[in-house]
Amino acid sequence: MSTEIIFFSAFIVFIVFVLLLDLLFIGRKSHEVSVREAAIWSAIWIILALSFSLFLRFFGEIVHGIENFEDLKIITQKYAPFLTLDDSSYENSLDLYRKNSAINFLSGYLIEKSLSVDNLFVMMAILTGFSVKKTDYKRVLFWGIMGAIVMRFIFIFAGAALIYKFEWLLYIFGLYLVYVGIKMYIQRNADTKIEPQNHPLVKYLSKRFRLYPRYVSDRFFIKKEGLIYITPLFIVLIIIEFTDLIFALDSIPAIFSVTRDPFIVFFSNIFAILGLRALFFLLVKVVEKFYLLKIGVSVLLVYVGLKLLLHEYLVHIGFKSSYSLYIILVVLSGSIILSIVFPKKSV
Repeated sequence: MSTEIIFFSAFIVFIVFVLLLDLLFIGRKSHEVSVREAAIWSAIWIILALSFSLFLRFFGEIVHGIENFEDLKIITQKYAPFLTLDDSSYENSLDLYRKNSAINFLSGYLIEKSLSVDNLFVMMAILTGFSVKKTDYKRVLFWGIMGAIVMRFIFIFAGAALIYKFEWLLYIFGLYLVYVGIKMYIQRNADTKIEPQNHPLVKYLSKRFRLYPRYVSDRFFIKKEGLIYITPLFIVLIIIEFTDLIFALDSIPAIFSVTRDPFIVFFSNIFAILGLRALFFLLVKVVEKFYLLKIGVSVLLVYVGLKLLLHEYLVHIGFKSSYSLYIILVVLSGSIILSIVFPKKSV
């Protein structure tokens, strides 16, 4: 357990360091993020995620402090009960475990990334609906991501503990994801609009806090005549946090369809979230061109939901983790390629 805590703490320190480097040094001044800057940061986060998958592929046992065959059996029984180890060879079993961890990480990362596309539309609607300046987008999204990390930590490890104790919850998650996937497909062409004056969170916060009537640079709070007021930018931040909480209800169960290891779920989730801000600035102008991507995401949700519902049967017939990764790649790349080959007709 001490090894897990040390590794997890080191991971959090590294993530916070990179985020603070971006906030305090690289992007300390409020500015409109260019496509070039967004592309660079997107590439950085993707490279870091792929590097982490390579780490899991060759040194995955370090996460749980596996030192011998007995340790490996305990961890696989707890987090990967359907993984068949080679009792005659510790090295072969360890290699299988490492490969499985890396594949599960990449699958979870891609699932979270694909679900984040829908989140982009909602975030854009919030920022434009509240008339936030483009120069303030980066600051709002930064603190929104920091809050998302804390919430995902709570959700993921609480969910893992519940699943470990009540395995039947996987079937509930499966039904829910199938429902969400079908609903997303039906509502794929619906417009996302935000009316600030009618938003329930705005009404709630306005009644309980002193609300300053206008934006003040990129500040969340302002002090006037000895009293502290919240600015409209702080309300935008709270709404984005609340929105991420809603999306977590979809994405976290979806990743648990890939693996029950809360550390792999958390790592894949966080890497995807950290790249979301850069992805937002990179795709916000072109995401409409990939109009079939939403259909692809809905298909993935139905797939992972069915995978949860049929997980025991799939193990019985020898369904491998790598198959999920291939299916996810085919669905995502296929929806993007088809969107390009058959562009959406102008109305």
